[in-house]
Amino acid sequence: MQKHIAIVTGASSGIGRELAAGLSKKYPLDELWAVARNRERLEELKKIMPIPVRVIPADLTEQAGISAVSEALTADMPIVDVVVNASGFGMFERFDKISEEDSLGMVDLNCRALTAVTYAVFPYLRAGSKVVNIASMAAFQPIPYGSVYAATKAYVLSFSRALAREWKPLGIKVLAVCPYWTKTAFLGRSHAEGVIKNFEVMYEPAFIAEKTLAAMEKKRDYVVPGAYSKFTHALTKLLPHSLVMREFMRRQGLK
Repeated sequence: MQKHIAIVTGASSGIGRELAAGLSKKYPLDELWAVARNRERLEELKKIMPIPVRVIPADLTEQAGISAVSEALTADMPIVDVVVNASGFGMFERFDKISEEDSLGMVDLNCRALTAVTYAVFPYLRAGSKVVNIASMAAFQPIPYGSVYAATKAYVLSFSRALAREWKPLGIKVLAVCPYWTKTAFLGRSHAEGVIKNFEVMYEPAFIAEKTLAAMEKKRDYVVPGAYSKFTHALTKLLPHSLVMREFMRRQGLK
């Protein structure tokens, strides 16, 4: 008998970890597969989960990391009820001050790896399966001093919404999640190394996970969690992006 599983990348911390915990309570899963680079944190997650967890330590920017997921799927042949692409990487600084390695790393993890994982899981999805991709509010506008990061998240949003339409006849739901500033290890690194200093609102990962789990049951292809986020999103649709970028830079004290 085939196992019913969920796969969560970026499961070691932040939104990914909170979603892993939430999925285990919300869906009748036989197992959860937790994917991230940090084995120690994945093992800690495993100890507190109410269902069996398969730990898959993997760097998804490397082919070996994608292969680890693909090979596990081939070996077990499960039914993937939910896949969450929560791995993400971002840096906020003037483009020429970010190394080529780091810029390409954002593209590799945020875009290439997410796409590769989606290819890997597709044969194991069924009608009723759900694919959740963590994008960002940055997906809705160009972000000066976050040019590469915002562009990668625009890819995630566009890819997810188009895929949702393509796979609708198959009964597979695809949802993009577009959080605003969130208290995660990701933000800690980007804040320490970047120029973004002004955070009007900061959401908790648990709140983002809660809103994501609710949106997974609704007829929508993207969700913007939080009232302030929704207000900001509305402005990015109404105002010229040149004005939005200028205001963003003003708030950050940038020229």
